[in-house]
Amino acid sequence: MTLAAPVHYPDSDGKRMAENTVQADWMGLLKWNAEAQFRDRPDVFVAMDHLIYPVEGDNKLRTAPDVYLAFGRPKGDRGSYQVWREADLFPQVVMEVWSPSNDADDLRETFDFYERFGAEEYYLVYADFPAHVQGWVRAGDRLEPVADMAAHVSPRLGWRFVVTRGRLTVVGPDGRTLRKPDEIAAERDEATQRAEAEQKRADRLAAKLRALGVDPDAE
Repeated sequence: MTLAAPVHYPDSDGKRMAENTVQADWMGLLKWNAEAQFRDRPDVFVAMDHLIYPVEGDNKLRTAPDVYLAFGRPKGDRGSYQVWREADLFPQVVMEVWSPSNDADDLRETFDFYERFGAEEYYLVYADFPAHVQGWVRAGDRLEPVADMAAHVSPRLGWRFVVTRGRLTVVGPDGRTLRKPDEIAAERDEATQRAEAEQKRADRLAAKLRALGVDPDAE
């Protein structure tokens, strides 16, 4: 009897991760903030441009969402997400950032894939001006469109997609907008500068008190 050769599941589909800097920035923004939000939960896996194989033995049936979250799965490196090796849990939240090469057939194909295999939430982000977002949430075996994205809060993430004057921001469950690494670094630097300035003021006051013969550390 001849044994069947093991099926190889490639880690790459050969496609570019992003087609422009706007798409790349938004992919990073969504992934980094999702990772930060769930950093203390060992059972939430977040990935970007990462292949999902839903059916064992079929290495042609696959897609690589821009960003996805799998709740109930451990953090850690993976070459691809093979659903049958992940307790049969399909990623619950999937986000795609629209790119110029996407056409109606592409969008329909990826939507059908997510609906068929069990995504609970699917968001299609149009980041270029004028920006907007389309969302779908599972109801039974279907992904139903979100009627009013302005009032919608992601059940899993607690995120709100807010469009103001044609520009998109995403507000997290803490009420703060998602930020890029350079914005986080600038905020951190500003906080450090404020702390240093406060320490200098405290040091000057202590020096004046000592000059007057007063111990600044005395109660």
